[in-house]
Amino acid sequence: MTTKNQDELFGTAPIRRILLKTAPPVMLAQLIQALYNIVDSFFVGKYSTDALTALTVIYPLQLIIIALAVGTGVGTNTYMARKYALNQPKKADAAAGTGMVLAVVMWAVLAIVSVCIMQPYVKTSASSPAAIDAAVTYGIIVSVGSLGSFLEGNWTKVHQAQGNMRLPMLAQITGALINIIFDPLLIFGVGFFPKMGVAGAAIATVLGQVAAAIITGIKGFRKPPALRELGHYAKKIYFYGYSSIFMQGLYILALNIILAGFSDAAVTVLGLYYKLQSFFFIPLFGLQTCIVPVISFNLARKNYSRCKRTMNLSFLISALFMVLGVICFVFFSRQMVDVFSNSQEVHDIGAQAFPIIGASFLPAVFSLMMPVFFQAIGAGVRSVFL
Repeated sequence: MTTKNQDELFGTAPIRRILLKTAPPVMLAQLIQALYNIVDSFFVGKYSTDALTALTVIYPLQLIIIALAVGTGVGTNTYMARKYALNQPKKADAAAGTGMVLAVVMWAVLAIVSVCIMQPYVKTSASSPAAIDAAVTYGIIVSVGSLGSFLEGNWTKVHQAQGNMRLPMLAQITGALINIIFDPLLIFGVGFFPKMGVAGAAIATVLGQVAAAIITGIKGFRKPPALRELGHYAKKIYFYGYSSIFMQGLYILALNIILAGFSDAAVTVLGLYYKLQSFFFIPLFGLQTCIVPVISFNLARKNYSRCKRTMNLSFLISALFMVLGVICFVFFSRQMVDVFSNSQEVHDIGAQAFPIIGASFLPAVFSLMMPVFFQAIGAGVRSVFL
């Protein structure tokens, strides 16, 4: 997309039209991702309760991978949008290339650290020997195989900084569908596929991530700048992205460790909640993705009224959709838990916890959108504080 086209999309088009054009592809991709998470938990839950606990124990680690990948991508996205607004496309491309280098470095560090600490980490959140073994197996595979997730996180944001939401949508849908197809084949050993249990679920996840990375990388790849310039661009990227990394990465990790002191079933319920709530938070998360380049672009142009209109409309749309989540979690909590687990303990904990959490969904519209606003304008400290 040329700078002129970006100006027409982000700088002059009505805000409602921008969100209607950019948000639906993101929401559709996230819908497919949410369905994948639910299907994944369904198949693994049918395989064994210990395997379902293993997925829940490793889920915080997967969130940390996503936080590092997407947070770095958000920093790249925000900085690129500013440079496009100032008609400096070469600097935007240099930032995109730097983001790719950072993605590879983060993957290498995380893979090495994960292999070294996986078993001690798992033992903080699970007590059953079978659950511990399954979690270690699943965790090592998804950590070492997470390069696709890191690269896709960067290349997706490169496209979104240019206003291209359709290609990332196609990539994420393709990755999720590959994951969904291979899940039962590799978990249960259908046809000539071996029965691999929880390891099969992990391999299916990696295959989906690699497919998404290939699709976004074909046009998202940018040549990194000279070595002496990498530090400059990396500093800018993390200036805009560190709050996103912090917000996404730490919360559920702390909760898992706390709940492990009660029972494995409590940890399982937490994992089910996060996968189910992501389904209802799709409009909010989709808008979070779309407003960052719009606000960053208009802030660089000092067009503050458009930034304000963007936030007001995002609040309204998110609140309307969140009402549905409140209804489901408050009034249909038992039915939602029953889909994934036959454990009476998981059923009882979920029936108590889900209505309480669901009641917080409407306030979450503001508590989750405002940090993204501060992140988009470069006020990372306020974003982390909120």
